[in-house]
Amino acid sequence: MNENEKDILNEEPVAEENAVDDAPATTEAPETTGKEAKGGKKELKKAKEEAEKWQAEAEENKRKWYAVTAEYENYRRRTQNQSAQRYQDGRNDVVAALFPIGDNLERAIASTVDEQTKQGLDMILKSYKKVLEGEGVEEIDPTGKPFNADEAEAIMAMPAAEGEESGIVKQVYVKGYKKGDKVLRYAQVIVTQ
Repeated sequence: MNENEKDILNEEPVAEENAVDDAPATTEAPETTGKEAKGGKKELKKAKEEAEKWQAEAEENKRKWYAVTAEYENYRRRTQNQSAQRYQDGRNDVVAALFPIGDNLERAIASTVDEQTKQGLDMILKSYKKVLEGEGVEEIDPTGKPFNADEAEAIMAMPAAEGEESGIVKQVYVKGYKKGDKVLRYAQVIVTQ
């Protein structure tokens, strides 16, 4: 029961008392009977119950509104994160498509005899590496380290020489690349056995 309802209940008897005090003294019986007074109390009780029902319904609607608002906010954040992730994945796919070009440039430099051609190819390779660096892409070079399946895939195993440990990356066949913690291309390596 709220404060207004308490005030109404408390004020009505006072108003009746004041009316009796102010009324001229007569011997006539009051016009209201006991049945009418009981009927008023029933109506008041019914009105209170209805008010409580509406208040409960209002509270329920408010709770539902908060829940829907929170769900919408979660949906908005989730959608925003998914969009950002898709954009980043798209950029990573484009950068990964450049990796074979870098591999071919390195092979061309290794097989070129002409010094001027080698210098020209080296300049192109430096530009390529600068683009990768600008995108935050790093080379994975596990040579001489223990084999790690999170960064490399073994394409061949070779017997370990005297004094060499087993499971060490002996040679990188194809370079691997990563961006932050995400591997964009696994290095293909030869491992000692």
